[in-house]
Amino acid sequence: MSTLEDHLRQIMADETATLRAAPDLVDRVIRSGRRRKHRVRFAALATSVAVAAAVVPAYLVLGPSSVAVQGPAPGPGDPAVASETSQPDVPAIDDTPPLPSPTRDLGDLGDGRAFGRVKVGYLPDGLQWGHWSLDHGDSYTTSWNYDGDKHGFYCVQIFVYEGQAVQEVDERTQDYRDEKKGEEVAIGDRTGYLIVQWVGEDGGKGTPTLFLNMGEGRRAEVMISPLYAKKLGAAKTTRELKKIAEGLTAAD
Repeated sequence: MSTLEDHLRQIMADETATLRAAPDLVDRVIRSGRRRKHRVRFAALATSVAVAAAVVPAYLVLGPSSVAVQGPAPGPGDPAVASETSQPDVPAIDDTPPLPSPTRDLGDLGDGRAFGRVKVGYLPDGLQWGHWSLDHGDSYTTSWNYDGDKHGFYCVQIFVYEGQAVQEVDERTQDYRDEKKGEEVAIGDRTGYLIVQWVGEDGGKGTPTLFLNMGEGRRAEVMISPLYAKKLGAAKTTRELKKIAEGLTAAD
């Protein structure tokens, strides 16, 4: 391997070592990747990938008054890796990659019973707020697990959609209705759609989900993780989804 390649690899290793994934990012990216391809939830991941790519500069800066001209890869026995051209009027290229923007969240939610513009009136016994959230303005989410560890897997997660985001979730729910993959449910005087999403994907048994119509301009997607659903059993999982949805109300 050439000295240049060694140098570039070291730059990438040094820079990417400073990156940090958002709490619970891997678990959420796995789930979001299963959704329709036009759905964008986790801009932080894309930003991190862009930063990693950016640390390999297109041009190697040789000094404050010169730039390297990119050419073909050197052949065996050829010591030249770039040709230097004097450029006294050209400033040095800043090859420091931009830092990723912090992922927006909803701040400290306390016990997690109120987040964004909704309140959670019911959660299964023993669950605590997972100490993470994502806020994209017209959609936001958080979750609950056994110990409140933000790096732990979720037991219950709720997404809320408002404004323009409502159209996307309505289209997705309608697709399920057209495919007859779930069932209509009544949640008090509101309507909902109960379904197990992503059955068989990644070898899993699917994620029990209830889509709730909270009224004009707001929808909720209540999910119970496959592992937690296995512990509860199918019948209790359905009951818990309905109770969570029934207790979910607007805070404004």
